Amino acid sequence: MLTKGWLARLAAGTGMAGAALEASAYTNTSNGWNMPTGVTDIAHSVHSLHMAAFYTCVVIGVLVFGMMLYSIVNHRRSKHPKPADFHESIKIEIAWTIAPFLVLLGLAIPAAGTLIKMEDTRDSDLTVKVTGYQWKWQYEYIGEDVSYFSTLSAESNAARQVGAHGSGIAGSFSEADLEQLKNVDGGHYLVNVDNPLVLPVGKKVRFLITGNDVIHAWWVPDFAVKKDAIPGYINEVWTKVNEVGTYRGVCAELCGRDHGFMPIVVKVVPEEEFKAFIASKKAGGADAAAPQAAAANEVASAEPAAATDAQPAPVEVAAADAKPAAPAAAAELSKDDLVKKGQAVYTANCAACHQASGAGLPPNFPSLHGDKVTNGPAEAHIEQILKGKNLMPPFAQLSDEDIAAVATFERTSWGNKGGVVQPSQVAALRK
Repeated sequence: MLTKGWLARLAAGTGMAGAALEASAYTNTSNGWNMPTGVTDIAHSVHSLHMAAFYTCVVIGVLVFGMMLYSIVNHRRSKHPKPADFHESIKIEIAWTIAPFLVLLGLAIPAAGTLIKMEDTRDSDLTVKVTGYQWKWQYEYIGEDVSYFSTLSAESNAARQVGAHGSGIAGSFSEADLEQLKNVDGGHYLVNVDNPLVLPVGKKVRFLITGNDVIHAWWVPDFAVKKDAIPGYINEVWTKVNEVGTYRGVCAELCGRDHGFMPIVVKVVPEEEFKAFIASKKAGGADAAAPQAAAANEVASAEPAAATDAQPAPVEVAAADAKPAAPAAAAELSKDDLVKKGQAVYTANCAACHQASGAGLPPNFPSLHGDKVTNGPAEAHIEQILKGKNLMPPFAQLSDEDIAAVATFERTSWGNKGGVVQPSQVAALRK
């Protein structure tokens, strides 16, 4: 069995790819070599097909290698120095042509039936649009006017930047670091999020899966759901979960340098609880963050010590296409308050690509030292944060105060002379 401790060490040695392997291991509820049986009818069918194919291969292997071993032992030269002289047998030729055909037919018929069921998204009770961003997921409940983002939890994000991921590329964990990682996010290091996807138990849910920037893949092993999220294209898939619980997945497509840090958490709840969740989201507005924090805390309480408070997006990820309603005009803030708050927002959202030092990772993520944007007009700086540019995703989901704070921090740090930005300037540019 590949243990979690072993994979943590692999992550230490291989950086991003190792982290993705480790995250994948934490989502495998089978706790062993085999694939999980899952919690949906489709997952059970897939597992049954997998086991049927496995045992078929075992039988074929035993027969083939058994015959080889028998021939090697009983027809060796020392025992039969003169080989037998015979011609082909028509009966044997027919037999070993028909037998494989029947084996393949026996596997193909149930496999085709399962594939057809997997593609049948008709008569769904709920439709959820899933959009992949670098590096988070957006969930939109179609027809419910509810949409939010799900990102790596702040606790996991803080921990992953120590040792192996402190440089944002690769390094090495010490033994002390490895021990600490066992307790991060209640033992769910790199596979916990701030806002999980919430679904009702026993309902057919249709997913519309797409991407905003590069190709991602939405994968939850316990659902037997794995679909590419491709920009400009919508893939369809569905699930019907039979058991209440919390299920985890990961992005299964190499989508960039922080690929290993965009986990998936799905909380399946009774229908009444789901309706209450949707109602709380609809009543969001100025309190929109509260239901998200509550959902995250509910997931944390569903498993031992998994504590995740809703905080700003923990890694540099894309924001919503739809702009949130602008809050009432905020009071002018002092430069010191803006810089202090801005440093926290920068660490949570920007440091993954531009680094804590602001030195960036050229050529994809430029240095902010003396940059023309951070030293130029405030309006241009705000517009870029709101709308993004090139590989930088938009951050319109941040509050006016957060955007003003991070812009001020960037414009007054590292020798920059850009000056202070106030929330009122951000609010004006949202319109």
